Amino acid sequence: MKTTVTVARILLGLTFLVFGLNGLFQFIKLPPPSGLALQFMSALVISHESVVVMGLQVLAGVLLLLNRFVPLALFVLGPIVLNILFFHFFMDPGGIPRALFVLVLWVLAALGFPDMFLVLFRAKPSEAQ
Repeated sequence: MKTTVTVARILLGLTFLVFGLNGLFQFIKLPPPSGLALQFMSALVISHESVVVMGLQVLAGVLLLLNRFVPLALFVLGPIVLNILFFHFFMDPGGIPRALFVLVLWVLAALGFPDMFLVLFRAKPSEAQ
């Protein structure tokens, strides 16, 4: 299991590092989106929110690759992974397999830190010490 978590962490780190940098510098040519996906991506680019999201992806990818602050990196990437998944489900169905692959990598990497996520599902918070 430890090997699976490590491989997933490294693959997830590489994925977000490469595609985060690509979002900032466009060195990999990707097919342009169309329809609603184009409108959504245009709004992200025009508002400069894409710079923030891509910067977070790069930062989290580096942290995963360096094996430092991994729970924090996973915590930051969680909403991004869900957004990628929902984007492809609702606006660009052709990318669903890749989005599911990233989700699986995230879940596998998160399995190495179960205590971090279990605390989120407590009905009542524990008292501060």
